[in-house]
Amino acid sequence: MRTTVILLPLLLCSIFLLRTFKTATELSTTAAAAISNKTHQIKDFATALQNGCNLFHGRWVLDDPRSRPMYTEESCPYLTRQVTCTRNGRPDSLYQQWRWKPHACDLPNFDASMLLRSLRNKRLMFVGDSIQRTQWESMVCLVQSVVPDANKLVYKAPPRKVFVAKEFNASIEFYWAPFIVESNRDHATKHRIQKRVVRLDGIANHSRHWEGVDVLVFESYVWWTNNRTHASLQTFCRTGSCEIKEYNVPTAYRLALQTWTRWIESTLNPRTQKAFFVSLSPTHLWSWEWRPGSKGNCHNEINPIKRRFWGAGSSQDMMKVAEDAISGMKRIKVTFLNITQLSEYRKDGHTSIYTERRGKLLTREQKAEANMYADCIHWCLPGVPDTWNEILYAYILYDHRRDG
Repeated sequence: MRTTVILLPLLLCSIFLLRTFKTATELSTTAAAAISNKTHQIKDFATALQNGCNLFHGRWVLDDPRSRPMYTEESCPYLTRQVTCTRNGRPDSLYQQWRWKPHACDLPNFDASMLLRSLRNKRLMFVGDSIQRTQWESMVCLVQSVVPDANKLVYKAPPRKVFVAKEFNASIEFYWAPFIVESNRDHATKHRIQKRVVRLDGIANHSRHWEGVDVLVFESYVWWTNNRTHASLQTFCRTGSCEIKEYNVPTAYRLALQTWTRWIESTLNPRTQKAFFVSLSPTHLWSWEWRPGSKGNCHNEINPIKRRFWGAGSSQDMMKVAEDAISGMKRIKVTFLNITQLSEYRKDGHTSIYTERRGKLLTREQKAEANMYADCIHWCLPGVPDTWNEILYAYILYDHRRDG
């Protein structure tokens, strides 16, 4: 009897340890399989990219509701009120569930842990205007869920906003520079689009903040336009004394990007630093472009455009200026993220009347006048900018794998 009493606890303990070991082994096997699958995705993507797959030629497909959105307004505390369309009253959510599918390959599934590991001891910085700030918010929301609360923070150091993942010693930053070069609208919060003066050959006041950053992502377009078009003359200056002169916009854009490319070529270390340039973000200001005879805008649009489409708000001239500037670089390879065409289809993705204007949510009266007050320039989150970051993620992982 005494022997039975002694052996029974030992037997139960052995059974518990065996079950625990089995569970741990199964979890380890599952985790290893998941890592292996993601590694194969990156490898397959790298092979497809080397074989000439164009990530920017494809179509939008409805994804599994369990997969998208990849985060929610509730799960990400870092979203600003400008982009939280659902919280601001938007009744539909289909715009959150579209996935970009390139024709000739597949984008790897976004994995926040893999991205943060590739950014260990590094800085990723988005440079540009409010469109670029939205892309920064998107990226922060995509990664923050895998970082424990005690190991992450966001702080402002104008003109920067910074997300820090402490355990990785990694930061994801936004830097306000709407023209990339210097202007009288470079204050991080106090700026108006009217009466701007741009110093086309001045960049040092900005670039000193970019030096040493490991991954730089630049974008600049919307602030170059005026009265919702890109054809007007603007006020710019070139010399140290800022002698005022007017240029048409594509010419001024070319001069500004020449200043930027000179800085890139003379400053970046091609062995340790990467640079990207995001093409122009399209607008959807006139519904007659995709629905002949109509007189609206992006308001109440709930589906992407299904046919080939290029809106009047996207300047082909400025697109070519950017492409030429990047292809003309010799010492540094800047990757051109051509998000324009894929975003052209997404008339449904804008903040419309579900946003704020000058720091205040639209009133009921303003919402009733959507033709006047709908914002068809900025994007809801979760939404289209998440796809821009999926593409950026794929390139960062590809470069990390190639360089590693």
